[in-house]
Amino acid sequence: MIMETDHLLPNPLGAGGPSGPSGVFQLLRDGTPKTRTELADRTGMARSTINDRLAALTELGLVGSATDGASTGGRPPRRVALLPEARLVLAVDLGASHLRLAVCDLLNRQLAAAEEPVDIAAGPEQLLGRVLERADELLTRIGRERRAIMAVGIGLPGPVHFGTGRPSRPPIMPGWDGFDVPGWFRQHLSALVLVDNDVNIMALGEHSQLSRSAEHFLFVKVATGIGAGIISGGRLQRGAQGIAGDIGHVRVSSGDGIFCRCGNEGCLEAVASGSRIAAILREAGHPEISTGGDVVRLVDAGDLEAMGAVRQAGRDLGEVLAASISFLNPEVIAVGGRMAAAGEHLLAGVREVVFQRAMPLATQQLDIRQAVEHHGAGTRGASILALHHALSPAGVDALAAAAAASPAPAAD
Repeated sequence: MIMETDHLLPNPLGAGGPSGPSGVFQLLRDGTPKTRTELADRTGMARSTINDRLAALTELGLVGSATDGASTGGRPPRRVALLPEARLVLAVDLGASHLRLAVCDLLNRQLAAAEEPVDIAAGPEQLLGRVLERADELLTRIGRERRAIMAVGIGLPGPVHFGTGRPSRPPIMPGWDGFDVPGWFRQHLSALVLVDNDVNIMALGEHSQLSRSAEHFLFVKVATGIGAGIISGGRLQRGAQGIAGDIGHVRVSSGDGIFCRCGNEGCLEAVASGSRIAAILREAGHPEISTGGDVVRLVDAGDLEAMGAVRQAGRDLGEVLAASISFLNPEVIAVGGRMAAAGEHLLAGVREVVFQRAMPLATQQLDIRQAVEHHGAGTRGASILALHHALSPAGVDALAAAAAASPAPAAD
C-alpha cells in the first residue's frame, strides 16, 4: 500500500536523515553537482562512508561524475551529480475525452509528449493498452526502451483510492470501478505505478508553476465535470476515500429543479459545467453548440448570450468557493480546465460572489487567477507525483533492493 506522507515543498535532507545510499541521494536530487566534502558536511558522515554510498548509487546508474569543481590550489575537487536521463518516468493524464502523456527525466524535464482524443467509456483494458502503445512510440522517438521507466504517474477523471490505485465508483467511467490499474501496468512494466484523480495531479502541476511559494493552494477544474485539488500546508489533501475536493456535487442556490448525473438535485456540476452551459446556449438558439470548447469559441466571438451564461457559471462556482475559502483559507485559487479558456468572463463571476460572501480577512490577499498551464498541468503533475515517490528514500531503497535481487542495466 502507498501512503502519502512526504511534504510537497522542498525539504532538503541534512544530518539525522536516512543513513543509507538513499539519504545521500536526496542531496543530489536537485541536479546540482556536489563534492564529497560537501556531502559529508551536510550528512555528518565520514568520507569513507560517503564513498560507499556513492558507489552504491553509481551501480544503480543514478549518479556519476560531474565537471571538476573550482580549485583553491592543488587538485580540483571531484564532484558528483544526479544523471537526469539514467531513468525515466511516464506521465499520463487521462480525461473524459483526451489522453495526454509524456516521458520525462529525473529532473522532470519533458523529453517527448503526445496527445489524442479518447472516450473514457471505452474501458480500462482498451485505454490503458493505448497508453502503452503511445508510450512505446515516445520511447522509440528518444531511443529508449520500456526498461528505462522507473515510475508511472497517471491521473483518472474520477475518484481514486490512492493507496490501491483503484478507481472508486467513478460516475463517467463505466467498467473502471475497482479496476487494478497498477496491477495492469506491472504486467507490462517493472516500475512503480501511482494513480490519482486527474484534478489532484493538475493541482500538483499548476502549483509547481506558481511564481511565488504558496503552501495553501486550490486548483479548480471546470470542464465536462467540476472538481478541485487541495494543497494545504504544502501537502496534497485527498481525504479518507480520495474524494476531497469533489465540489462539483455541492448544491448551489440556482440549481433547484436541475438534476445531476449523480442523482441529486442542484449540483454545481449540473448548472455550471461546460456541457450545461452548452445546453443552455442551444436552448437559446445556438444549435451548433455542443461542447465547452464551442462555448469558449462563441465567447471569443463576442456573443453576449455566451458571455452572460459563462459569467453566471462563474457566480455559481463562486458560491461554492466562498464556502471553501472559509474552510481552507487558500492563498491562491487557480481556475483551469476547458472552460477556463473563457478567461475573465468566468473569473469575473467567481470574484463577484467570492468577495461578496467570503470573510474580508480571508480575501484580503487572495489571488484568484486563470491557470498558467492550459494543457500540460496534468502530465506535469503526474510526473511530479511519480518522481516524488520513486526518488524518495523509500523508493531509492526499494530500487537498490530490487537491483540486489535481480541485477539489471540502469539504462539502455
